[in-house]
Amino acid sequence: MEGAIVQVSVSLGGLPKRAISGGLITPLGIEGDVQAHPGIHGGPRKAILIVASEVIDALIARGYPLFHGALGENLTTRGITIRDIRIGDRLRAGGVTLEITGPRGPCTALDIYGESLKEEISDERVRALDYTSPRWGMSGFYASVVAPGPVRPNDIISVVAKLA
Repeated sequence: MEGAIVQVSVSLGGLPKRAISGGLITPLGIEGDVQAHPGIHGGPRKAILIVASEVIDALIARGYPLFHGALGENLTTRGITIRDIRIGDRLRAGGVTLEITGPRGPCTALDIYGESLKEEISDERVRALDYTSPRWGMSGFYASVVAPGPVRPNDIISVVAKLA
């Protein structure tokens, strides 16, 4: 499974994240990126948030005022079948290797785009880590950094190891 990185994004805390030309991903995330609530987001198990552009496009088509970076993602991707991603999968994104640690739990910060957005991208089954949920992958995935390195738009992102 292979796709491309559409956008690399950082912020000084909170939403949205803004596009950058590329960055160095370290074990704690992309250099220059800050989380507004480090007790909830960030840290070694939530160093990077990955969201598929296809999800953003579908939500825009449903009337949500979104754009790449709006959901707080560090890496916006295209071409990865997000429903096939599982916890423990390893991805190569540019020069970095990431390991999926879990789905992102949508928080109230997303309410600025519409209070119903959280229900559009997550449900009880996703929160229970049930990948058969029709919303699996829509909220994005957190990843830890297995091997640090550079990343930039148009880099290839691919699944290099499946857990099962």
